[in-house]
Amino acid sequence: MPNAAESPSAVSRPLEMDRYPMRLWAKAKRLGTWDPAAIDLLQDRADWQQMSDREQDLLLRLTTQFMGGEESVTHDLLPLLHWTGAQGWIEDEMFLTSYLWEEAKHVEAFHRLVQDVMTPPTDPSQYFTTAYETLFFEELPAAMEALHDDPSPATVARAAVTYQIIVEGVLAETGYTAYYSVLDTHDLMPGVRAIVRNIQQDESRHIGYGVYLLSRLLATHGTPVRAAIDERLEALLPLIIDHITATLAPYGDDVPFGISAEAFVDIGMAQFEKRAARLNVAEEKSLDEIVYAREASAPTDAGTVAATLPSTEEEAKRNA
Repeated sequence: MPNAAESPSAVSRPLEMDRYPMRLWAKAKRLGTWDPAAIDLLQDRADWQQMSDREQDLLLRLTTQFMGGEESVTHDLLPLLHWTGAQGWIEDEMFLTSYLWEEAKHVEAFHRLVQDVMTPPTDPSQYFTTAYETLFFEELPAAMEALHDDPSPATVARAAVTYQIIVEGVLAETGYTAYYSVLDTHDLMPGVRAIVRNIQQDESRHIGYGVYLLSRLLATHGTPVRAAIDERLEALLPLIIDHITATLAPYGDDVPFGISAEAFVDIGMAQFEKRAARLNVAEEKSLDEIVYAREASAPTDAGTVAATLPSTEEEAKRNA
């Protein structure tokens, strides 16, 4: 049975390999060791050179936004790692070390795409929308840095919603769909597709951790955490919609590759609703069911059994 606060050292208790973060840790060791520098991008460069200026601009816009976003999340994760350490959650700390390393790899990957495949922009910020800058340069760092001064459950919930649910679970997932819509449909850039799929698989573990953490906070602290989650979701959703709309606005009614702004707003909304639904299901679970990802022993209502936290492979398949 986990405690809300535990010893700051695992020496005082056995390392619990069946906790959900340790399952993520095991999968990170097995699946997260791909090397961005090892992926062949020669065909990708050839495909890039055959694209029109507008097609190049759209892909460079998307990739530059990902490059900046990955730098931000790499920089901003450390307060959460420090917070879990203060709780004595050594299993969480261990997974978060792999999490941080993976985010650093993603920075390398997107920088490589911009430098080696595309034409680097003179000023990357020209591709940042106002909503993007608000989310990555204001909301995300503020939510994460708040953990240093106010490590309350509600503050942790606001940080996790901002980072794992909104940035990774909604915005990034919508961006992966944009890559697939362009590159899979037109059979372009096999190296870029391989990199994006590897990153998405890594991020599925990160999103899974965020849902686990929020579920654990809900099971332990209840109403204040629920209120913090709802406040963050309501505050940040408009930024997602504004960012998607503003990203595609420069292309008018003729977006390259046949992309539709309305369709991608719908995709973003669907990702948002999926994450919110996952949290609603998790709210019905006990602390043991959350920490050890166990099935509920009985239906929570007529015919409905609270689902276990999904495996990262299941999450990645759904997101692909």
